[in-house]
Amino acid sequence: MDIKKILTLKKSQQLEVTGWVKSIRVGKNIAFIVLQDGSTFSKLQIVCKNDLENFNDICKLTISTAIKITGELKITEGQKQACEILASEVKILKSSDLDFPLQKKEHSMEFLRSIAHLRPKSDYFFAVFKIRSFLFQKIHQFYAQNNFHYLTSPLITSNDCEGAGESFVLDSPTEKNFFSKQAMLSVSGQLMGEAFAQSFKNIYVFGPAFRAEKSNTTKHLAEFWMLEPELAFCDLEKIINHAKELVEYLTSETLRECLTELEYLSQVNNLDLITRLKKLNNFECKIISYTEAIKILEKNKEIFENKNIHWGMDLQTEHEKFLCEKEFQKPIFVTHYPKEIKAFYMKQDNDGKTVQAFDFLVEGIGELIGGSVREDDYDILNKTIERLNISKQPLEWYLNLRKYGYDSSAGFGLGFERLIMYITGTQNIRDCIPFPRSFNYLYF
Repeated sequence: MDIKKILTLKKSQQLEVTGWVKSIRVGKNIAFIVLQDGSTFSKLQIVCKNDLENFNDICKLTISTAIKITGELKITEGQKQACEILASEVKILKSSDLDFPLQKKEHSMEFLRSIAHLRPKSDYFFAVFKIRSFLFQKIHQFYAQNNFHYLTSPLITSNDCEGAGESFVLDSPTEKNFFSKQAMLSVSGQLMGEAFAQSFKNIYVFGPAFRAEKSNTTKHLAEFWMLEPELAFCDLEKIINHAKELVEYLTSETLRECLTELEYLSQVNNLDLITRLKKLNNFECKIISYTEAIKILEKNKEIFENKNIHWGMDLQTEHEKFLCEKEFQKPIFVTHYPKEIKAFYMKQDNDGKTVQAFDFLVEGIGELIGGSVREDDYDILNKTIERLNISKQPLEWYLNLRKYGYDSSAGFGLGFERLIMYITGTQNIRDCIPFPRSFNYLYF
């Protein structure tokens, strides 16, 4: 029986449980083992008396040793532990070496990153990766409940979706190119998502994406996970409301199911994560235009490192954080960005200067979600591709979608690891993915 189930029991009974030694405290005639088995963040205390046959070996147990316990569950109401097991047998399954690096002392995030294969055994990363797993499940559940179809887009592609030239180009293993053309790792599944949305109406892509950005920051990864819903017959207002509903659902479900982990992470990170997430339950959808945002930033430009505030600039993280943390003190949507700083596929506004795009900005992170209405006019999209000098041949199929009943479509991209940063209060995105890959960083 696993610990998660044991902790719900109300009556004493005989049972067996396997797990790893988290800590051990030895007295004169008794030993107390704290056991963790991966089923829950909570641990289970095992009481071992000196009449056990292998009591001396039990007293020498090392941290992370795998053991099997047989004994009687004791209900301990009113005490710190709701229950414990009085062991009748402790079987040592596999011992752990004395040099196991995760002892009781505190370790830096940098050190834990260097032992990524072991850091899930630490309380911090157990909590983070448990929430990560939970959010995976809840994303699929949300879209199943809303009758969306799940699309797995290819990871090898012949085009750069964002047109920013930040793709990883695959080297051919032979003298002759394997695909007879340039192949890249996908930066996004959006374009394929649009194709399927024109048939299934509402779809979502959720999988790995790759960006060859030479950015050594706490917010960038070379390999990450991206959630990309795409809705046909959708305008800007509708896609913003969809993003709001998704965020509300994920944060409320996390509060409901992962409260123990959130309380621990709040304490460790010195943040009130509970209040942060509760703010997103039925929150007021504050929307401002990019132009309004620039006016606000211009009035406060002296506090920024980048003081050159002007219309047409790409907002930096410090600007995004100021807007949602200081000016409005809550998450906000910023809309209608200049077309020159956004992707080629975004639908242009009537003024010819801006596009129907939005970013969702949250405290501590800045941009969490970026989305837009897609350009549905073949001629306008074709001229944009030519104006930006983007290679048209790999995008012919994408252009041709507009010839066959492409009325409208809208969608967004949510960086999954940034969502985990926000929910868990983790400061570095490399600590929100099991084995991080980033600029000048490739281990394991």
